[in-house]
Amino acid sequence: MASAREPLLAAHGVVKRFGHVQALSGADFTAYAGEVVALIGDNGAGKSTLVNVLSGVLTPDEGEVRLDGTPVRFTGPMDAQRHGVETVYQDLSLAPDLDAASNLYLGRELVRGGLLGRLGVLDRPTMRREAIAAFGELGVELKDVTAPVTTLSGGQRQSVAVARAVAFANKVIFMDEPTAALGVVQRARVLETVRRVADRGICVVLISHNMPEVLSVADRVEVLRLGRRVASFNAADATIEKLVGAMTGSLDEPAQNGNHDPVGATEAEDGR
Repeated sequence: MASAREPLLAAHGVVKRFGHVQALSGADFTAYAGEVVALIGDNGAGKSTLVNVLSGVLTPDEGEVRLDGTPVRFTGPMDAQRHGVETVYQDLSLAPDLDAASNLYLGRELVRGGLLGRLGVLDRPTMRREAIAAFGELGVELKDVTAPVTTLSGGQRQSVAVARAVAFANKVIFMDEPTAALGVVQRARVLETVRRVADRGICVVLISHNMPEVLSVADRVEVLRLGRRVASFNAADATIEKLVGAMTGSLDEPAQNGNHDPVGATEAEDGR
């Protein structure tokens, strides 16, 4: 992780309102290439709203988002994807009756060349071959890539969703509670996959309520409270007590470790 470099993804002073509710009130965020950065906060802190802004689901009312140092204003999730930003949602958004290879290319299917391609005939052998290679690079073990994903374990389905994001993202992947409802062994495998993704130079933004898990896999932790970033920690220097204190506002001062800009602790009117 290179904290002295310019952030790969950065948000400055992001404001988002929903009627009279102000979900984000000048929120900041920074993420660097090749790191796992956890985004945490209590319910109502604004995590989901900020992620939706950064991934193109929502348009901010005020503020700036920069990708590779250049201001961007995504017109939607597909626009964010074209910029190399992918999201793995908690519900995974997999088609349960399709196999793993088909899910990897869901919505981006490859077609045969020539006349068959013009007729819309899918190139299933190529998709299956490339899917097997993609799973192998991430250490994802599937006995049969042609089996419907509904027959896979929870950890395997999560890994398929991650592999799909990795196959098309070259900058940032947002992962929303990637180990929710998984067993101990499956959780460990998913977290290992997360580290493998970061080792490829992609930034992984992990949204999680599991503090031990956050400290075990993240390089940095950014804390939201009431619609603003109130603290930023190097994970190696953080403790669960410090994280919870920043989330709840019980710390006397915002915690700040590493070579990043100071973090303010001004509260917003409301958030979610």
